[in-house]
Amino acid sequence: MVNETQHSCSASSSSRSDGGGSSSGSESSKDNSRCSTPVLDADRHERLREKMRRRQDAGDKWFSLEFFPPRTANAAVNLISRRVLQAGGPLFIDVTWHPAGDPGSDKETSSMIIAYTAVNYCGLETILHMTCCNQSKDDITGYLQKAKRLGLKNIMALRGDPAGEEWEEEVDGFNYAIDLVKHIRNEFDDYFDICVAGYPKGHPEAESYEADLRHLKEKVYAGADFIITQLFFRPETFLKFMKDCQAIGITCPIIPGIFPIQGYHSLRQLVKLSKLEVPQEIKDVIEPIKDNDAAIRNYGVELAVSMCRELLDSGVVHGLHFYTLNREVATTEVLKRLGIWNEDPRRPLPWAVSAHPKRRVEDVRPIFWASRPKSYIYRTQEWDDFPNGRWGNSSSPAFGELKDYYLFYLKSKSPREELLKMWGEELTSEESVFEVFTCYITGEPNRNGYKVTCMPWNDDPLATETNLLKDQLEKVNRRGILTINSQPNINGKPSTDPIVGWGPSGGYVFQKAYLEFFTSSEIVRALLKVLRRYELRVNYHIVNVKGENITNAPDLQPNAVTWGIFPGREIIQPTVVDPVSFLSWKDEAFALWIEQWAKLYEEESPSRMIIQYIHDNYYLVNLVDNDFPLENCLWQVVEDTFELLN
Repeated sequence: MVNETQHSCSASSSSRSDGGGSSSGSESSKDNSRCSTPVLDADRHERLREKMRRRQDAGDKWFSLEFFPPRTANAAVNLISRRVLQAGGPLFIDVTWHPAGDPGSDKETSSMIIAYTAVNYCGLETILHMTCCNQSKDDITGYLQKAKRLGLKNIMALRGDPAGEEWEEEVDGFNYAIDLVKHIRNEFDDYFDICVAGYPKGHPEAESYEADLRHLKEKVYAGADFIITQLFFRPETFLKFMKDCQAIGITCPIIPGIFPIQGYHSLRQLVKLSKLEVPQEIKDVIEPIKDNDAAIRNYGVELAVSMCRELLDSGVVHGLHFYTLNREVATTEVLKRLGIWNEDPRRPLPWAVSAHPKRRVEDVRPIFWASRPKSYIYRTQEWDDFPNGRWGNSSSPAFGELKDYYLFYLKSKSPREELLKMWGEELTSEESVFEVFTCYITGEPNRNGYKVTCMPWNDDPLATETNLLKDQLEKVNRRGILTINSQPNINGKPSTDPIVGWGPSGGYVFQKAYLEFFTSSEIVRALLKVLRRYELRVNYHIVNVKGENITNAPDLQPNAVTWGIFPGREIIQPTVVDPVSFLSWKDEAFALWIEQWAKLYEEESPSRMIIQYIHDNYYLVNLVDNDFPLENCLWQVVEDTFELLN
């Protein structure tokens, strides 16, 4: 919004659609799998304007962040995987609209797709900017329909900046933001929450400050739900603006736009585009240090912290909106200094939720995609219903096929060169692969001195929960039990536990021990003999790439492996081991050997042949220890297997 041209600043599985619109299973089976479990997280079920009101009424302080669409696909990968999007706890983010960048297209760098990805795959409440510039009424309607189809619920309605020096009339379009607001309300009723821009010093093209306030009131009365302001440099500027808005009857939330100064040239460019005047006292500080970016950034942080504290202390400001210019270091520092950066936001569920409206009731998933939630969301995007309360009796959950490994939100954020350094420029044996898995578990550098910070099945470092099993995982990986997923047994830890906790405060969480790994056919043969001794205690499922599988899951029923008990609620069981879904996961898990690892090497090379051999001959195994109050027996199962082999 700083400037649009310059980056501005549940039913049963059988009722899930396979994309063709048909479903199997009777209505009664649908109803039987429903559960009236109260929602765990109110945020997932509230509109953005409701969240603002609730936080404001509770006296909470919050923040939001603005980003612009990156210019390249690699930059898009980096943006959506950056920590600022996953941590800190922003109430929402917004994504700017760039008429020159094909913003409504399906390109991975378009405004539409970045916003869609943030909602669906990052679980972030997101506002999509939309401008009137160079767009017909039909164009805008089409973009709004697409936004709705993609699950976007919030629009920032702007006129936008003229393509040239002066604004040219849009004959078949809109010339003012108020026209866009009215159009959205006329065509889409109350579906979208609408944000509009406010100018604390008045819009530079307005007749007067007072006239601009009247125009703002008209936008609100036309249907806008809240206001985000242009940047400003003095807190009193915003406080006066807010008081003046209230005096003429504007009662919706007004959020101050904050721009931490990060560099001399970016400040000059921003000021030029937004036609703002930098106060002399700021110029006097910046001019002598204009060539020292670090000094300017430090000053910008101090200035922003001071201004934000005064705003928050006023009692009338509850939220702050930051123009990041896609550089989050200064913003993060300001928020930490203010005490409103949440270093470890509480998890509503044990897995990464989506903010897509149709997934609001979703509270159960198979454990297999624990480290690949974006893939799970992608493969279930065509479902009409999502499991709520329990997974249900699944005969054929219709997972979409995963062929699009190139999609920017599914591929690794590490470039090929880095992956080769981590996973081996050259592999000499299966043991070379064992070593890569072991280095990932231990965090120790590999033989070439590089740390393995990701794997094909997990693009991030180990979760803190997995660290509880680190010693045992290291031992088994060294011996060819190549683990890709695991969880410890938990018996009644508080839901506030910093490592395994999830859900509301005052509850208790439970887990069955789980272990999932690839291993050789020789080890599998021994493992099956050992598992006979644990038949009543351990559930297992073993499958190869051809789909030949062995399981002792009774009637292919799902097995709850994570659940929680909370005051005034039914038991929540958000994670299951589902034998039918495991066969869909199997296809993806095996394919990752080839798509993410083997293809790093030349065809017919020894390294590629080793990975291909593992893909063709190893088995994928999952084990569940059902006796969660007792000591985890799965390590003993593995130890017994190796003893039998020896």
